[in-house]
Amino acid sequence: MIRARMLPLGVTIAIFLVAWLLCWLQFPNILSTRVIGNLLTDNAYLGIVAVGMTLVILSGGIDLSVGSVIAFSGVFIAVTLRDTALHPLLVFALLLAITTGFGAAMGLLIDRLAMPAFIVTLAGMFLARGAAYMLSIDSVPIQHPFYKSLQSAYWLMPGKGRLTLIGVLMLLAVLAGMVIAHKTRFGASIYALGGGEATARLMGVRQGRTIMLVYAFSGLMAGLSGIVFSVYTGSGYSLSTVGTELTAIAAVVIGGTLLSGGAGHVFGTLVGVLTMGLIQTYIVFDGSLSSWWTKIVIGILLLVFILLQKALMRLSQSRLAQAGDPP
Repeated sequence: MIRARMLPLGVTIAIFLVAWLLCWLQFPNILSTRVIGNLLTDNAYLGIVAVGMTLVILSGGIDLSVGSVIAFSGVFIAVTLRDTALHPLLVFALLLAITTGFGAAMGLLIDRLAMPAFIVTLAGMFLARGAAYMLSIDSVPIQHPFYKSLQSAYWLMPGKGRLTLIGVLMLLAVLAGMVIAHKTRFGASIYALGGGEATARLMGVRQGRTIMLVYAFSGLMAGLSGIVFSVYTGSGYSLSTVGTELTAIAAVVIGGTLLSGGAGHVFGTLVGVLTMGLIQTYIVFDGSLSSWWTKIVIGILLLVFILLQKALMRLSQSRLAQAGDPP
């Protein structure tokens, strides 16, 4: 059973390594630290929000609000810095408190009203996007000197590749997600909740508290992703990151996490994000392919992993049935 659950992660890593090898055979420079640095920087906001999405999916839920929360975060930061004298760090802290509370409120509704996460977070998606529209319908540039410092902060790697601050933040977010999911009691509760209510009860999981904290964490990661995205783009725009929630879900599934919950790895999500970024990088290197090929390849990978998950579920069920048969 353990080996079967590890199989999706192994397949994810194998696909990523094979894809990188094929890209390297055609474009040797794709292994340069410059490309690696750009890969981390360009996908930093997606990687961070995907960490929160991983924990939500592991618990058996879904969060459709994260793309709108990222857009709201960018507009909130830009408008607040434009209209007040607050320091960006204080604005960041205020924003993270708002997005974390927003996620916790959705988790509370899901638990107390016994409503499907899909419906609650869909309402949250419209609410957050509407709040962004209320703040501004135009793109608001961020011109604070502190932002210039954040954008120019990087570590020069061998080969003159730049490991930027937001790239480091993504790696730290992944590390934090791995510790929370795999090394804490809260993480064990998330896995138990994703395994079903019976499993959660046997482990003594406080279901309501766990659900609220899972969505609060997702809101926190979405807010942090919004900060990173605002640093990356240097602006806030209410129409940005439309569909990011679906891209994050795709990265989590490609990373080997079961969409039904209860099995998966945060590290696999990082590999899933990098795999999607590698596809985009290859298209840029090639120069003759349409960007729509990214969607096509991601769709094929999603189908492959969904079929793999279905096969693993059938295998697990057959083994459980055999274990329950009398000798």
